[in-house]
Amino acid sequence: EKTGQYQFYVHRMEPDGIGALYQAFEALKKKLEAEGLFAPERKRPIPSYPRTVAIVTSPTGAAVQDMIQIARRRHPGIRLIVVPVLVQGEQAAPSIVRGLKRAEQSGADTVIVGRGGGSIEDLWAFNDERVARAIYDSDIPVISAVGHEPDVTISDFVADLRAATPSNAAELAVPNAEDIRETLRGYDIRMAQAMRKQMAQRRAALDNLAGRR
Repeated sequence: EKTGQYQFYVHRMEPDGIGALYQAFEALKKKLEAEGLFAPERKRPIPSYPRTVAIVTSPTGAAVQDMIQIARRRHPGIRLIVVPVLVQGEQAAPSIVRGLKRAEQSGADTVIVGRGGGSIEDLWAFNDERVARAIYDSDIPVISAVGHEPDVTISDFVADLRAATPSNAAELAVPNAEDIRETLRGYDIRMAQAMRKQMAQRRAALDNLAGRR
């Protein structure tokens, strides 16, 4: 109201316009891109028929449950290893780095690293340089699955493959067992046809020889 008074307690200040987090994101992106961490030629293909998939994420979030359910539905025989890590807060980045190391040692063929959606502050651990370099240094192909489809993090640029969502990551990492069976049925038909053709050709050659003795 008129002649009223307000008092502000300022805990943090950011530049007007482009926020400090966005500026930090762009600076790190430019730095790592110049070093070649995003180069397409260094990205490895995701195994088509993995035996084991490691999931580096929070063990309590909805994202991990979605990934497990989708993976099991697509391929009931797939082996899943959940590597529990923090995905938010100051300790999240070192926790994710340790989780990626454990995933490498687990014998997995593919690693999914990520979390469900949130604000830029919530997802910030996946914009951390330590996490980016751990993904780059991984001996196993890594799928980045952070947030929802519009969300983009540094981890997405470094990973071998970016998934739009954690659920999409499970679809990309785990083959559909029915598709595999259909492929095998096709191979079986082609093999039988090839064998029949070979037998017909050999029989014709034998008949020809028999008629010329």
